[in-house]
Amino acid sequence: MSMTHPRPIVALSGGVGGAKLSLGLLRTLPADSLTVIVNTADDFTHLGLRISPDVDTTVYTLADIVNPETGWGRRDETWTFMAATGALGGETWFRLGDGDLAMHVERTRRLATGEPLSRITADIARRLSIRANIVPMTDDAVATIVGTTAGDLAFQDYFVRRQCAPRVTSLRFAGAEQAHPATAAAEALGNPELAAVVICPSNPYLSIDPILAIPGMATLLRNCAAPVIAVSPLVGGKAVKGPTAKIMAELDLSISAVEIARHYRGVIDGLVVDAGDRHLAGQFDLPVLFTETMMTTLADRERLAREVTRFAETLAGKRTSPAKSSSE
Repeated sequence: MSMTHPRPIVALSGGVGGAKLSLGLLRTLPADSLTVIVNTADDFTHLGLRISPDVDTTVYTLADIVNPETGWGRRDETWTFMAATGALGGETWFRLGDGDLAMHVERTRRLATGEPLSRITADIARRLSIRANIVPMTDDAVATIVGTTAGDLAFQDYFVRRQCAPRVTSLRFAGAEQAHPATAAAEALGNPELAAVVICPSNPYLSIDPILAIPGMATLLRNCAAPVIAVSPLVGGKAVKGPTAKIMAELDLSISAVEIARHYRGVIDGLVVDAGDRHLAGQFDLPVLFTETMMTTLADRERLAREVTRFAETLAGKRTSPAKSSSE
């Protein structure tokens, strides 16, 4: 009997929720079959170091060294550097732990030699024995700019320094129009053997839209060989974590999984919605799976990953959903 290779799966991810489902996928799929395309529009330079928050959260989570209390940063972190920085009058609003600092120093050093972020990330993942491909969405510079009632703010200024307090009026991704998908991202989405694409329950507006804003990325998703499944980040009209619901309200959007489906219209073939929102059944114009989407435990992450991939299997061959066929 001939040996068959597992069909690959691609996840689009950003933030803690995206990393959690990515871990579930990693743990339930055959080794080396998962590619995670990660948002990099949150990246910025701080204290002279290049920081890639979503990439690092993904790396630490999949390497099983993430801080389990926060969902970001490293487990058993120490803070000597931050304390010393503060004593010298330096900025401490964006906290860099001592172990985490090594990641930023090494990334900054290698970027300065001309090495692309995608190659650096792949090498770090290999050194941490991660059996998945972690791919930054692009090797070009893209920056989320949050338009607010306090003026235009760089993403980390809005998200960390100001704790998402200002009212959001607009979002834009500076540099996206000139950016190109990372080569490994384009190759993964263009693989004719692809089994599924999973848009993780990340903030659609802050974590997934920057990926889709890169020219060619949405087209790759529409034309890929596999069904594209999104997981709603909302549970009962509320975000599990982060400012998703706040931003939706401030942009005059309905805080509902139905709005999430509308937002991804033309890109996705199916949507996974929390069982607590089952009352919305009948309001979607594409296939929906209702299930428990809260990922409190590792078992939750693995269960949801299995259910998402099984849902994708049921949609294989049904590539012309109402949502997909009426894109833009």
